[in-house]
Amino acid sequence: MSRNDLAEDFTGPMIFSAVVTPHRSLNRTGFLIVMAALSIISFVTGTVFLLMGAWPVFGFFGLDVLFVYLAFRANYRAAAACEEVTVTPGELRGRKISHRGKTSEWTCNPLWVRLERDHHEEFGLRRLFLVSRGERLQVADVLSPQERESFAAALAAAIGEARRGPPPAAPSN
Repeated sequence: MSRNDLAEDFTGPMIFSAVVTPHRSLNRTGFLIVMAALSIISFVTGTVFLLMGAWPVFGFFGLDVLFVYLAFRANYRAAAACEEVTVTPGELRGRKISHRGKTSEWTCNPLWVRLERDHHEEFGLRRLFLVSRGERLQVADVLSPQERESFAAALAAAIGEARRGPPPAAPSN
C-alpha cells in the first residue's frame, strides 16, 4: 500500500491527515560536495604522510572517508521512515513505517482517545502520546519540540472536531 492509500480507505470526510518524516538537512548535492571535499583533503594529507615515509597513515585516511560514507548511508536509510495520522468523524487511524519497511497500523475511535503530553520546562514538548483504552502510542517522535507542539495542536483540534460530529444538515425547503 502506498502512502496515499491510507486516505483513500476512509468513507467519511477527512478532518486531519499528516505524514511525519524525519528531517534531513543535507540533500544529495550537499552530500556529494562533502564527500568530494573530504576525499580530496584525506588524499592530499595522506600523500604528504606517504612521502614522509609514514605509509600506514595513508590507509587510515582512506578508512576515515569510508566510515563517513557509511555513516551518511545509514542516516539516509533511516530517513525512509514515516508516520501517517488521519482523523475522520468516526475513526483515528495511523500507520508507522520503519526505515526497513516494517509497517504497524492502529485504529481507534476519536471519542475515546486523548492526547498525553510529556512537557519539559526547558526543552518543550518531548513526547506526545495517543491514549485509548489503557494503551499509549507515541506519535510524532521524529519532530523537533516546536514542530511536535504544532502537530499536537492540530491533532487536538481535529480530535475535538471529530468528537463534535458532522455539522447538522441544512433544512430543505
